[in-house]
Amino acid sequence: MEFSIGLVPGAGPVSVAPYRMALAELVELKGQLEDLLEKQLVRPSVSPWGAPVLLVKKKDGGSRLCVDYRQLNRLTIKNKYPLPRIDDLMDQVRGASVFSKIDLRSGYHQIRVKEGDIPKTAFKTRYGHYEYVVMPFGVTNAPVVFMDYMNRIFRPFLNKFVVVFIDDILIYSRTPEEHGEHLRLVLEILKAKQLYAKLSKCEF
Repeated sequence: MEFSIGLVPGAGPVSVAPYRMALAELVELKGQLEDLLEKQLVRPSVSPWGAPVLLVKKKDGGSRLCVDYRQLNRLTIKNKYPLPRIDDLMDQVRGASVFSKIDLRSGYHQIRVKEGDIPKTAFKTRYGHYEYVVMPFGVTNAPVVFMDYMNRIFRPFLNKFVVVFIDDILIYSRTPEEHGEHLRLVLEILKAKQLYAKLSKCEF
């Protein structure tokens, strides 16, 4: 599966100047850029597109690099893939007594951006111009595309013992013995697809 960015008719490249940052933020930004480059999630860009970036504080006190894709999102054709209703998902777990929750870490990065659309993900910083080669956070359609991906890989188990909502997975079973087998099947799929859990947010 590849992530594509379809534009409304007549849309052309939009480039926005980088936002100002404090010195401490620039140091953090440089470190995060180096990490993204080392992991080959981004690459240098010469794209006519360019979105600004900002650092958003996380609950653990750290910072997350966020690209402000609002201009690109306004020009993007919206994907109508349906996100499930939470109450409908909860109906599926009736009768279960054992539960585990898995929260995925950077799951979006398992989906590559279509080569011709990579330039549209470009962002500008004090340290250069870069573009994502994997699906970035903040772009329109990313949640529904990832939801579609998760539904595809877990299709055999949906409505049986797995509930998926974007990057959250709920495994439900009637007995501890049954749950052990269900959990093993889910973890095997995650391993095969190179999807990694955020252990601090998982519950077993």
